[in-house]
Amino acid sequence: MNTRKVVFLSLMISVSIVLSIVESSVSLLIFAFPGFKLGLANIATMVVVFTLGRKEGAVVAIARILLVGLIYSGLFTPSFWISISGGLLALTVLLILKGTKLSLMTISILSALMHMVGQIIAAMIVVNTSSLIYLLPIMILISIPTGLITGYLALRIIKSFKTKIELIK
Repeated sequence: MNTRKVVFLSLMISVSIVLSIVESSVSLLIFAFPGFKLGLANIATMVVVFTLGRKEGAVVAIARILLVGLIYSGLFTPSFWISISGGLLALTVLLILKGTKLSLMTISILSALMHMVGQIIAAMIVVNTSSLIYLLPIMILISIPTGLITGYLALRIIKSFKTKIELIK
C-alpha cells in the first residue's frame, strides 16, 4: 500500500470519527430517539468503498466503530454492541451491493435501513425485550431520508474529488 493511500485512509478514519462524535452530540438536540444519528460518518466509508475498494472501506468503517467505541461510549458496553451490530450489517450490505447496477443513492438507503434493523435487533438482545420491535417501522421511515442525504453527500464528494482520488490509487 502506498503512502498516499495510507494517509488518505487515515484521513477518512479521522473524519468519520469526528463526524460520529459531533453527530452524537447534535442528534440529542434534533431527534426524539436516543442514539439516533443521520449517519454522516458513513459518508467516509461510502467514499472509500466506491473509490478505493471494499477492503479499504471495511477498514475505515471497522476502525471508526472501534475507535468511537473506545473514545466515546466504551468498548463492549451495551451501546457499543448496538452500534457495531448496526454498523457491520450496514457495511455488509454496502460491500455486497457495490458491484451491482444499483446506484450509490439506492445502496446508501438500503445500508441505512439495515443499520436500523441491526441496531434494533441488538438493542432487543441487550435490553432483553421484544417491545423495541415497534420502533422499527419508525426507524425505517427515518432511514430513507437519512440514506438519501448520506448517499447524495458521498456522491458529491466522489465527483468533486475524482481527480485527486485517482492519484491515490
